[in-house]
Amino acid sequence: MKHVVFDIGAVLVDWNPMLAWSHEMGEAETQAFLTRINFDKLNFACDAGASFLGAADALPDAEDGKRLAQYVERYAQTVPNKITGTWDILYALKQAGVRVFAITNWSAETWPEGCKAHPELAEVFETTVVSGQIGMVKPSVAIYRHFCSVAGVAAEDCVFTDDGLHNCIGAQAAGMDAIRFTGPDALERGLKARGLL
Repeated sequence: MKHVVFDIGAVLVDWNPMLAWSHEMGEAETQAFLTRINFDKLNFACDAGASFLGAADALPDAEDGKRLAQYVERYAQTVPNKITGTWDILYALKQAGVRVFAITNWSAETWPEGCKAHPELAEVFETTVVSGQIGMVKPSVAIYRHFCSVAGVAAEDCVFTDDGLHNCIGAQAAGMDAIRFTGPDALERGLKARGLL
């Protein structure tokens, strides 16, 4: 029996970091701020184990640093919605006896805030590997191998789904099957083709 390993952001929950500030700054100014501080790269560093406070302290502009330092406490605002179709698939898999797991690039600081916003995230998976907690990030082959070790499963028995093609390629390099997530309907078709639904 194959197991299904989920990414979380953009697969099970929507994530939009602009929502941490756009209510007070407006969309255009928030986008300019995120671009100016190179938020995507800072966020990736935090996904790999760095802290947002450390990132904020490193910014050359004090006001930008003060703003970024607000991110963790406002994090729940950035993940307001579940992608309900994917949750329906997840619960259908569990009902069918398929084991479900997760590997997510997520900061160790913001993961608890995400779980407060969506408590099911902390409960639904047999094993969840959070990159920021272990200092490894997708698409590094190391994180998939680490997952297999802690979950006690073989890579070849796992079907991984992620919205990032690069992360799917990383999973395949580690020996997993992979379905790039483009929406719940396509994921359902892919899982049905593999006899899992």
